[in-house]
Amino acid sequence: MTTLTTERLILRPWRAEDFEPFAAMSADPKVMEHFPSTLTRADSDNVASILKTDIEIMGYGFWALEVPGEAAFIGFVGIRPVTFEAHFVPAVEIGWRLAPAHWGKGYATEAARAALAHGFGALGLTEIVSFTTTMNLRSQTVMQRIGMTHDETDDFDHPALAEGHRLKRHVLYRLRAEDWGKQI
Repeated sequence: MTTLTTERLILRPWRAEDFEPFAAMSADPKVMEHFPSTLTRADSDNVASILKTDIEIMGYGFWALEVPGEAAFIGFVGIRPVTFEAHFVPAVEIGWRLAPAHWGKGYATEAARAALAHGFGALGLTEIVSFTTTMNLRSQTVMQRIGMTHDETDDFDHPALAEGHRLKRHVLYRLRAEDWGKQI
């Protein structure tokens, strides 16, 4: 199973001890502000199990994120296939979710760059997308910092959310391999 490292971080497969801090994050309204709801412990464990299994099966996914010598688990960052129907699918997305104590330190950006390098390098992907609610400006800033571009004509209504839901409308960002190659 693949592990990625950066100057300050390790993106690694999930371990059993990650489930508890992930559940705490998943129950935090601040972390889950741009998701339909916080998660129960059982729902959080189910998500973590899926993410763990993705990496075991595919060799990549949303890796557990560690700050060596400081924090064994601060969230996740990685790439995985999009699992719902939309105009841009099939696609591989890049995503992240970090505990608030670790926001504003550049960790999401640093780890996302490592995940992109793996996706475009070892995996040979031609494009990686990212999406979030129109209100999630923090994540959109990370998308811009890692070189992704936004075209309003790509924006979409998330199919898993009911009509009229406050989070229904999503922005879509894209990064093609050839544009990534110009950045490095």
